[in-house]
Amino acid sequence: MRSLPAPVGAAMKMAATMLSPAGGRAALLVLIYHRVLPEADPLLPSEPDAQRFAAHMDVLGSLFNVLPLVDAVRRLRAGSLPSRAACVTFDDGYANNLDVAAPILRARNMPATVFVSTGFTGGGRMWNDTIIETVRAAGAELDLTPLGLGRYELKDMDARRSAVDRIIDQLKYLEPVARLARVDEVAARAGASLPNELMMTEQQLRELSGLGIDIGAHTINHPILTRIEDERARSEILGGKRRLEEIIGRKVESFAYPNGRPTRDYESRHVGIVRDCGFSAAVSTAWGAARRESDPLQVPRVAPWDQSAPRFAARLLKAYLDPRATTV
Repeated sequence: MRSLPAPVGAAMKMAATMLSPAGGRAALLVLIYHRVLPEADPLLPSEPDAQRFAAHMDVLGSLFNVLPLVDAVRRLRAGSLPSRAACVTFDDGYANNLDVAAPILRARNMPATVFVSTGFTGGGRMWNDTIIETVRAAGAELDLTPLGLGRYELKDMDARRSAVDRIIDQLKYLEPVARLARVDEVAARAGASLPNELMMTEQQLRELSGLGIDIGAHTINHPILTRIEDERARSEILGGKRRLEEIIGRKVESFAYPNGRPTRDYESRHVGIVRDCGFSAAVSTAWGAARRESDPLQVPRVAPWDQSAPRFAARLLKAYLDPRATTV
C-alpha cells in the first residue's frame, strides 16, 4: 500500500475540509480495528498487517487531525473540533495492539483507544478466535454435524474462511455461557493445541496504558447485550469498567458495545446503562461520521479494510456522506 500521490492527497484534504470544517459544523471520523498482525494472515484477510497498518496511519495523518477519543467527543459536543478530526480505536484487547500497533502509533505520535473485554485478560483467546484456530488446525475436513453446526470440506483457504464465517454466525448470538460450551466442543474436535497468548495480560494492559494509549471498557465476557437480561448487562458493563480501573489505576471513560450494531446488538436501555455507569463516550459499529447533534454514547465508526491508499482515503471521505441511521 503506497502513500497518496501529492495531487490526490491535496484534493482529498480539501474535500475533507469542506465536509468537516472546524467548529460547530465539524464531523468526527472514528476508525475501528481489532488486530494488527506482524505478517499478513490469509485466514484473516480483513485484519491489516504491520505494513498496511503503518500505511493507513500515514494516510490518516496526512489528511486528518487525529485526537484522543474522549477529548474528541467532548470537543464535538462543544463545537470546538478542528477540521478533519479523526480517532483510532481497537476492540477486544489483542496482544498485538501492544506488540505491533503501539510502536507504529508512537512513531507517528498518534493517540488511540483500545477497548478491552476483561474476561480475556489472561493472555488466552476470545471465543471467535477459538473457532478460527480450530479451522486453521483442522485437516481436510471438519465434521461438526454432531453439534448441529454442519460439515466442512477444507480444500483451500477460501473454504476455510467460509467455514469460519459460517460457524461464527451460528454461535454469535447464543447466550454467553451456552456459546462458550459449544465453542469448547468445537475446539475439542481440532485434534491440535490452540494458541493461548492472543489477548493482553493485565501486565501488558498496564504497559499499553503507560505508553499513553487510552484504555476503554468492552464488558467482561463480550456478550451481545440484547441477548442477556438487563441486570446482567449492567454487571457486564460496570464490572468491566471497574476491573480495568483496578488494573491500570486510572479512570475509564469510554465504552464500546460488543458487536455494536444499533437495535440488533444493543438498544436504548443499554445506552441508559452506559450513561448510568459514568461513561462520557461510547462507540458502536454503525457506519458513518458523528456530528455535533450525535449522541456521545452512540458514536459511529468506520472499518478500513482497503488495500490501496486512494481507496482507504475515499472510504473515509464517503463516511461523511453516509445517510444510514447510527443510533437506537
